Amino acid sequence: MPNATTRPKRTRRHRRAQREDAARNELVSRSLESAQQCLFSEDYGTAFVHYLLVLNLAPALKDFANESFRFTLFKWAEELDSLGRIQDLFDCYEQAMELFPVDEIIVNSMGEHLFRMGFRDEAAGHFYKALKLRPDFPEAKENFYRVANWLVERWHFLMLNDHGRNHKYQLAIKKAVEGGCSSVLDIGTGTGILGMCAKMAGAAEVYACELSKTMYELACEVLSANGMADCIKILHRKSLDMEIPKDIPNRVSLVVTETVDAGLFGEGIIETLIHAWKHLLLPPPNPGELLSSPSQTGRVIPAGATVFGVAVQCPEIRRHHRLCVSSVGGLDLSAVGQIYSPVSCLADTEDSTEPYTTERLSRLRGGYIQLTQPFTALDIDFNNVQELEGLCSREVVQLCLCVTQDGILDALAVWFQLHLDQDNHLSTGPQEETCWEQAIYPVQSTFNSVKRGDEILVEVSCKDSYLRLCCVAIIRDGNTIHMDSATKGAPKSLPANPEVDLCSALAGLQTNQEKASLAFMLESSEIALLNNTAYHSSFQKAMSKLLDSLQSTRRQQESNAQPDPVYVLDVSEGFSVLSLISAQLGFNKQIGSNSGLVKAYSSVEKEHHQNLLKLLAKGNGVLESALEFWLTHVEDDSAVLQRPATEKLWSAIILDCIETCGLIRQKLLEKASLARCLLEDGGQIFPERIVIHGMLVESDTLLLENAVQGTEPTLGFNIAPFINQFTVPVHMFLDLSTLECRQLSEPVELFTLDLMNSSANYTDKQVKVQVSTSGKVSAIPFWYQIHLDCWQSVSTYSKDSHWKQAAVVLQQPLTVSRGDWLQLSVRLHKSSISITAVKEEEPGANDVNTEVESATNDT
Repeated sequence: MPNATTRPKRTRRHRRAQREDAARNELVSRSLESAQQCLFSEDYGTAFVHYLLVLNLAPALKDFANESFRFTLFKWAEELDSLGRIQDLFDCYEQAMELFPVDEIIVNSMGEHLFRMGFRDEAAGHFYKALKLRPDFPEAKENFYRVANWLVERWHFLMLNDHGRNHKYQLAIKKAVEGGCSSVLDIGTGTGILGMCAKMAGAAEVYACELSKTMYELACEVLSANGMADCIKILHRKSLDMEIPKDIPNRVSLVVTETVDAGLFGEGIIETLIHAWKHLLLPPPNPGELLSSPSQTGRVIPAGATVFGVAVQCPEIRRHHRLCVSSVGGLDLSAVGQIYSPVSCLADTEDSTEPYTTERLSRLRGGYIQLTQPFTALDIDFNNVQELEGLCSREVVQLCLCVTQDGILDALAVWFQLHLDQDNHLSTGPQEETCWEQAIYPVQSTFNSVKRGDEILVEVSCKDSYLRLCCVAIIRDGNTIHMDSATKGAPKSLPANPEVDLCSALAGLQTNQEKASLAFMLESSEIALLNNTAYHSSFQKAMSKLLDSLQSTRRQQESNAQPDPVYVLDVSEGFSVLSLISAQLGFNKQIGSNSGLVKAYSSVEKEHHQNLLKLLAKGNGVLESALEFWLTHVEDDSAVLQRPATEKLWSAIILDCIETCGLIRQKLLEKASLARCLLEDGGQIFPERIVIHGMLVESDTLLLENAVQGTEPTLGFNIAPFINQFTVPVHMFLDLSTLECRQLSEPVELFTLDLMNSSANYTDKQVKVQVSTSGKVSAIPFWYQIHLDCWQSVSTYSKDSHWKQAAVVLQQPLTVSRGDWLQLSVRLHKSSISITAVKEEEPGANDVNTEVESATNDT
């Protein structure tokens, strides 16, 4: 047969390919040139389209155009984000990742957008992928650590480390299965541990459901590792959406769950169990038939709960939920009515309020005092569907608590005992070592002084399936004052012959009903900030000194003219009165005119925050023209530090440097760098310098809250290696004054951030620390000395600090003896600190070299 592939045919094909390549090359060249021109004119959308065309037609140019393409993508994404074109934004990233599937920078950036939009599960997957692509990628590390705290909350580790809790659940499940409950549904399975307990106990059918994508995938890994992937069906679904036979073939005889929070009902267990009884569980046994045919009836573990409470005095709770001072930084705060936190059970509070917050009472700074005996607030039977359905419509129960000692009524503290079955119980009480905190119902009334023999009226209800406890009145010698009226003005009922102090309190409430009728809600962290008088006083002194210096200089330069105003910009996060303190200082120093010497700009955005500042300004004699709200003048966040006027520079810029949780704010150094460029000669950034201090400690508590400890399997199951992937090297929201730990060294200076002088900064520092007490170094807690200027500074470790502390936790504790020296290598990357700890005598030994990194969060 003749050769079908003759030379002429091959030649013709080759020539056609050449013509096609020439046309393609021409198109690629023109598109690449157009993309660059569009970049020059900041037309990022068109440039992005051109780059897509170029890289699809000429993949060989990917390396050459990679950086320009990234830049274009990020700029175009910013525009799409600002325009609210979210779907277009994600479409662009999908197209980019098709071209560059292993570009860790693009993958990480996509995760950042997802996280900001609230898609935390999806964001975690992108951060994890970026970290796999490049394990030393600091941005991906920081992002993954930040997201890990959201996706796998720290109580998961405490729960798995709680051997007593795990064992009691295992005993209750084993007893139920051996008693005839052959089919089991684990609702909110988490790691899958309760479902595996049921299977190990001999259950014929085991199902599990989990809403969180991250925890669902984690549970799948755990089941596979323990050889149970084929015998436990796990669903990525909310139990309320489950149907028979679509999701499980038949009703089950046992539901196990631990969907309870510190307030018992906050995770929706009531709604969950009502749905389960109606759609997923076999019917409960009739009275007297509990043991007759267990395989034909359903039951729940836990079987029920008893809720307890006690009235407490606690300064730490008080300063986060009530304004405790009359003035800060020279500002009289009496110009406003009540300032309250978004935690309230009053009947007429806003929808945005929460009924309770949570605290671990045993760790609260300053401790607490019980003002009453503990009382029983509620009993609930989870195996009684009629009781569950009637819970929300129950009549409000009023309890009368006898005060056992004088004090200030700050809150009701609540805990519960979980009845797994008749023999196994778990308590979340303040004296128990448990993974639960206690629920705190703050008292925000202005009248809260109680005496021994008084009675406190408490209303207990379950509105919206939340447990609500509210102090409604105090009874003294037969006279009643209602707590809600103490927050709003005139009392609802006045006693006929009250004793003197009660009468004075009531009279005070009526002196200015117009003021008392005003109420402003601030976050609890913002209230604690207002109560931090030392910080505001130090700022007032530092600002006053700067104003004196600037005015003195200007008078010398302009002997016959009135000096120009001093421009002050406060870009603090959330609510801040620092701008108003600055404006008042200028107003008090005015010279012969009706205008203040300070023009203050505040970055607060919320309307009620602005109204509160305006009211405070008016009450303190600050002219309305002396305070402006800066974000009404800027179009986007990138311009937040722009000049007050084209020809003017800032005299002072106030930066919010430390997050309440104890970490450095993200992009702090970038903001400081920009701020320095916008300062006039002699101007200042507040604070000017931050010194980071730390020490070596031994703390089992930090280890238990950071990872599943030990080498032994949990109840015989291999869980630790999977959940410990979500450990993070930084523990936030610590109170070192109450943390259970042994101090193994004296505090040392770890690092310094100079916000006024970039040349004084460094990226790495070696710090030698001598061990003062033998033990195991498990963590390095750190805090900050915030230097407002050369003379005024405040510590985030002080007793009145509204900031918490943080600690880097070592994955492998380091055994040390007294007199040993450790070398800490401290490195700053952007706003994140990494620390490497090495014994000085064995600097190269792997078994004593532990690296931990702290990451700022962006939530």
